[in-house]
Amino acid sequence: MSGNSFGQAFRITTAGESHGPGNVVIIDGVPPGLSLCEDDLLPDLRRRRPGQSKIVTQRDEADEPEILSGVFDGKTTGTSLAILIRNKDQRSRDYDDIKDVYRPGHADYTFDAKYGFRDYRGGGRSSARETTVRVAAGAVAKKLIAEAFGGKVLAYVVQIGDVQAEIADPSSVTLEQVEQLSDSSPNVVRCPDNDAAGRMLAKIEEVRSQQDSIGGVAEIVATNIPPGLGEPVFDKIKADLAKALFSLPAVLGVEYGIGFGCATMRGSENNDIFTTEESDDPSAESAKVITQSNRHGGMLGGITSGMPILLRAAVKPTSSLSQEQPTITRKEKRPTTVRTRGRHDPCLLPRFIPMAEAMVAIVLADHWLRWHKPC
Repeated sequence: MSGNSFGQAFRITTAGESHGPGNVVIIDGVPPGLSLCEDDLLPDLRRRRPGQSKIVTQRDEADEPEILSGVFDGKTTGTSLAILIRNKDQRSRDYDDIKDVYRPGHADYTFDAKYGFRDYRGGGRSSARETTVRVAAGAVAKKLIAEAFGGKVLAYVVQIGDVQAEIADPSSVTLEQVEQLSDSSPNVVRCPDNDAAGRMLAKIEEVRSQQDSIGGVAEIVATNIPPGLGEPVFDKIKADLAKALFSLPAVLGVEYGIGFGCATMRGSENNDIFTTEESDDPSAESAKVITQSNRHGGMLGGITSGMPILLRAAVKPTSSLSQEQPTITRKEKRPTTVRTRGRHDPCLLPRFIPMAEAMVAIVLADHWLRWHKPC
């Protein structure tokens, strides 16, 4: 199976399945001297881990990372960085009933069509369990871009079903607003609009009670991004960001800036007007170029403009449902029904947030190193 690596200068390669012993990522390109230990990886892994609230899967995984190589005395050595996260609460017996049928919405049939064989335990290689190590790699990328140019990546939920949040200024949203409500209680939905978060939670609980699931939209914002990252043709940074997000399970759509809203606009409405940021320095050469608006989402001609990068990803409803659905058998291709056992998220969005942040941070780290390769 090919296609397990992503990136050029900052390159990740993952291996593992949902119900195997664990998942591992090898990261090539991490510069030497970056302070790093397992504790640096834990915050994002805990945001992604199952069992963190009543509206996510109750699979009980600690998701404790083990750094196997590439770190000595608390600093990266410049050699390949390997991180392992073990699986400890897989229930493979829950999937015995579906080994000979195709689950609607899953990759069961396409795996058979490609390989003639599949690991039916929880989706095997196509399971979102693989994203544990991507989140770990993303934590490394976040540290790298923070030290290199003060870059930050933050994601949050803006829509679940027909409930939409009102976010006036995406670049001003804080991690605290995403993780906590105004009364300091956990924001289990991860929507910074408290009113919308309450209605989103009610929507998720409603569909869960009906043995169903619901989709939504995540918004990802990258700030303090220098102008100049990306290439103008095939390695456009917007193209790499789209591929990164589309590589995550359940993503059906990606847009940036004004996105599909541009279809109804005129050029005079869509164009962002260039200006300079106010400064005490009278020198024109030192003036920072900005735009009055950010419909271009921080990228022009495939290259970052210095404005915040703004992306949105549409995430489909969880395909695994405990309600009965029609399907066909694997060998005879005869009509039957399937009811998926096991523990599944009624909505993927709350745990999708750290996954999206990770992939965006990995792309930014990769393009920074391509542009500023260390000696």
